[in-house]
Amino acid sequence: MDDLNRRDFVCAAGLSALAGTNTSQAASSGQAGRPHKRALMKVGEVSVAEVCNNYPFLARFGVHHTCGWYDTDMVNPKAPTVEQLSKLRDQAAKHDIEIVMTNCFIGRGLSGIMLGDARRDSEIEEFQTTIKNCAAAGVPAIKYYLSFLQVLRSGKVPGRGDLIYNRWNYDSAKLDTALTIAGHVDADLYWERISYFLERVVPVANEYKIRLAQHPHDPPMGPNGHQGIDQVLGTVDGMKRFVSIQESPYHGLNFCQGTVAEMLQEPGREIYDVIRWFGERKKIFSVHFRNIKGHRGDFIAEIPPDAGDVNMARAMGAYRDVGYDGVIAVDHISQLADNVSDKKEAELQQWAYGFGYIRALIQAADESG
Repeated sequence: MDDLNRRDFVCAAGLSALAGTNTSQAASSGQAGRPHKRALMKVGEVSVAEVCNNYPFLARFGVHHTCGWYDTDMVNPKAPTVEQLSKLRDQAAKHDIEIVMTNCFIGRGLSGIMLGDARRDSEIEEFQTTIKNCAAAGVPAIKYYLSFLQVLRSGKVPGRGDLIYNRWNYDSAKLDTALTIAGHVDADLYWERISYFLERVVPVANEYKIRLAQHPHDPPMGPNGHQGIDQVLGTVDGMKRFVSIQESPYHGLNFCQGTVAEMLQEPGREIYDVIRWFGERKKIFSVHFRNIKGHRGDFIAEIPPDAGDVNMARAMGAYRDVGYDGVIAVDHISQLADNVSDKKEAELQQWAYGFGYIRALIQAADESG
């Protein structure tokens, strides 16, 4: 085989592997002769303010969809004004970038919404105002997080090169048993707080046609919860229950694939059916495209997407098959060793790598559809 033909053969074989199938596999699975299914997903960013709002950086890598963060400190309980949102939209448009959602921190941490105290109704009114102002400014979705606990990890392990990976081990983390200010919050009480919120905001979302995308609880906990909190959105069944409350095309998920993988005993086998279940019901409003290594209760997170147990090409094919047409976003880059001199530049390199990785998988999914 001459060099030119060898290169052609390697390229063709690589694309087939990336797409996760080949002609014989397609025929054996009943796919032969079916209409070509296009990949409608878009590479974008909805995770970190410093990247989402860095429009020149996004444009450099052909990323045209982002989350506009009006509150980069994640502490503002007030709704963004129409002027704030419009300014983000106009700044992004100068770089041919569309603001596809904004990030709202009402309900995160120990807010009145979560504690059920006297602040609750006024905070919900602020969220309702956020919905209305997003509609006025042309921002079609809101990402939010109803949770008592922050994202938790229990340790670190060396990664490839000079990367450091975060780890979660439920058994060792349980050594910290101090209660939060919320005290004991069992599942029934947690669902009451969630339902109270949804009953008052989803009708407003319906009226203004703004999608509300809740992030699942990261990490999922064991049967006895953590620090007195039963994380009800830390299981697939909990997520299914959540989307069934106030059924609406505007009530769904910021589907964090990494967090969902953390819920599973065999992520590399189970995640694709979970994607299909929520995707077929049009409950996926944005995707955090993250991989993990391990399983529920004991996993390594914040790893490069190619280093985990989930076949990310197969996952991308699942999003294609359900007709998902939203953003696939880089999520949770790795930490860096102390001896890395320019950590900011090294972090941006990881984001750039993630954008290229996602774009390649979308193209392969489209080719093999």
